[in-house]
Amino acid sequence: MSVLTRDEAQTRAELLDVHRYTIELDLTSGDDTFGSRTAIRFSARADGDTFVEVKPAELRSVTLDGQPLDPEALDGNRLPLKNLTAGEHELRVHAHMRYSRTGEGMHRFTDPTDGETYVYTQLFLDDVQRVFAAFDQPDLKAVFELSVKAPEDWTVLANGITEHTGNGLWQAAPTPLISTYLVAVAAGPWHSVRTEHRGLPFGIHCRRSLAPYLDTDADELFEITRQCYDRYHEKFDEPYPFDSYDQAFVPEFNAGAMENPGLVTFRDEFVYRSAVTDTERQTRAMVIAHEMAHMWFGDLVTLKWWDDIWLNESFAEYMGYQTLTEATRFTDTWTDFGVARKSWGYDADQRPSTHPVAPEAVDDTASALLNFDGISYAKGASALRQLVAWLGEKDFLAGINTHFARHKFANATLADFIDNLASATERDVHAWADAWLRTTGVDTLTPRVAPGEHGTCALTADRAGSRPHRIAAGLYDRDLGDDGGHLVLRERLHLDLPQTAPHPIGKRPALLLLNDGDLTYAKVRFDPESFETVRKDLSGLPEPLTRAVVWNALRDAVRDGELAPAAYLETARAHLPLETDLAIVQGVLAFASTHIADRYVTPEERPAALATLSELCRDLIRRTEDGDNPGLRLIAVRHRIDVAAHPDTIAAWLADGTVPGGPELDPELRWRVLARLAVLGATDETAIAAELDRDPSATGQEGAARCRAALPDPEAKARAWEAMFASDELSNYLFTATAAGFWQPEQADLVREYVPRYYADAVAVADRRGPAIAGAVGRDAFPAHAVDTDNLRLGEECLRDADPVPALRRKLIDQLDDLSRALRVQGSRTDQEPQNT
Repeated sequence: MSVLTRDEAQTRAELLDVHRYTIELDLTSGDDTFGSRTAIRFSARADGDTFVEVKPAELRSVTLDGQPLDPEALDGNRLPLKNLTAGEHELRVHAHMRYSRTGEGMHRFTDPTDGETYVYTQLFLDDVQRVFAAFDQPDLKAVFELSVKAPEDWTVLANGITEHTGNGLWQAAPTPLISTYLVAVAAGPWHSVRTEHRGLPFGIHCRRSLAPYLDTDADELFEITRQCYDRYHEKFDEPYPFDSYDQAFVPEFNAGAMENPGLVTFRDEFVYRSAVTDTERQTRAMVIAHEMAHMWFGDLVTLKWWDDIWLNESFAEYMGYQTLTEATRFTDTWTDFGVARKSWGYDADQRPSTHPVAPEAVDDTASALLNFDGISYAKGASALRQLVAWLGEKDFLAGINTHFARHKFANATLADFIDNLASATERDVHAWADAWLRTTGVDTLTPRVAPGEHGTCALTADRAGSRPHRIAAGLYDRDLGDDGGHLVLRERLHLDLPQTAPHPIGKRPALLLLNDGDLTYAKVRFDPESFETVRKDLSGLPEPLTRAVVWNALRDAVRDGELAPAAYLETARAHLPLETDLAIVQGVLAFASTHIADRYVTPEERPAALATLSELCRDLIRRTEDGDNPGLRLIAVRHRIDVAAHPDTIAAWLADGTVPGGPELDPELRWRVLARLAVLGATDETAIAAELDRDPSATGQEGAARCRAALPDPEAKARAWEAMFASDELSNYLFTATAAGFWQPEQADLVREYVPRYYADAVAVADRRGPAIAGAVGRDAFPAHAVDTDNLRLGEECLRDADPVPALRRKLIDQLDDLSRALRVQGSRTDQEPQNT
């Protein structure tokens, strides 16, 4: 299949104006394919040749202005349109299209719980071609009018309000001008809950087997939706631009959610079957806020080409967190951002595959797809947070509203946006954009404290990097009236970097913390005295966002080989039992287990690391015995299961159906325990099958696939490998579940033979099954546990000689860089902290 280049898109946009798509989909023609009829009305500005994209199972017929075209002319995904004359045209395409099992195009899913079938579209970035013929680029916006034939007991949802006209036929209201990748359909026997807000229909939808769980949370979901909707209308002059707002929780969804106008699709893990923490509810609320922000950033005003994806994603990310903080009960979302999202950006920005937030050259759609990463989301949102700190929110919002007014229902570029911001301020926004959006890498900020007269000091914040920063420096003193290790904020200094002169700070503080409040995007180091304070008194810092900045600094120091992994674990052991913020507890435990215990310590050191983490989790479980913090207890129980080195305790929990003192083991915890028992060789196929009988849901199927792949048995490993790499039967979710079970550090000897096999098999399956599976192969199926030079060499040879598809190549580049980093960390064995940590 040919990817679309920027030059081709520009040429086509200069030739064509696309007015309207009339689309008829027939979802009643079988389990493998569906019918697709498309009429496209467009005009050519001059005589010329062009093409339309379509990826059919069978191209039945094509006519242009009533004259037949040869279906055999289809070349890959391109149907040539030759000898167009200037003026109006109508193209009609009739095709049969394949349903997807990988979350691309029209995904089809049959619920194992009740046998009901659901379909939904995911047309981003260039997958509209899998559903209907289109001039598939974001700057050829058009009106879309859809009709759908579906089984009689199905409901059809679309971008606009849908009406059932009888005999299984549904008609959707025509859309305003939108881009091809934003068209959406979701059809099936949905369970729906509907309401209205400010005269606008709101709906939430899920498959029937999840109905009780959606009903339980419906009030919360609608409350968050209303609060965000109202807050955006306070911020933005342009009103919500579509005729309804539906949110569909759909199965086997590859992303967190997708911002289809009027019909946002979410992964249906957000319909909680099992107990979750309040931080997880906050994450769901943030995704709701993020996707609603897209109704303006991306849907109303859309990027012209994929080099400006940050105009979509960075803004939605920033607005999601900020609006949640302002409008809902989740008032501390920036702590979660600092712990759970920002590290995603920092890690991505230090790999060879890094790119600017706003790259100047994205040559084609395949390259563009690779940039939906921690840089376009987390780094971009961090840059916008820094911009607001520098510019002021009033001028920032004024520039945004100018941007909406000038480009609504049209397309815009980075240059357009910066010009619109500049119109609202005297500051040099263009210089800021060059420094922040056109550069790569992470600046590092290090404090230097110089003694002055009469016991006073002066602060200089050294900056390794090139960006300007507006930050706060927190000066913390020990509370002399308290022996509990509490720290009190003396002052927050506001600094602009680079500094012109040292800043007097009076008496030397116990802790000097740069970027207190986390307003910029930079790594932070400590001076020696501050580091000693952190080691002793981290949990005594008064604000969770401050503690998050410190924990991130420690995380970065470990990754950079400047802090021994054991020292991080010791700090966690000392201070995490006193932590009150769930996002911090979850983030620290996740890094400690998946990075430190699994990769950054040697195999010989791993048992001690797991023992430390087990003790830490036991401390947290003991602390929550009174039942006053069920979220913290749930996090501790989950991680106690994951780091169990011996099966006895967790096997007893599974047999009893409960953790002593709670919680009872719900389906998520039961599968979690069984997966760990499988790794430890303490369960078998009989137990897995029995658990699947107990929970035959889609989630249960995934749990069973993970457990079976995790069994320390050569035949089980061979079956899992065959399913992932030789057969194409696994859906995207079952592939990921199988991959999650296959590689285990405890089973390194058992799976050693598969490490060299991985690279050839990964290249083949990625080429065969497309970008979604290619991404999963590189992300989830990579042998990350094998931290050794042989694995690194094999990966480098694959990149050099095997020509993996772009989605896999990017993932392998990132994985091999992470592998190199892990080898460096393992090689930097020292318990001596540097002068500046």
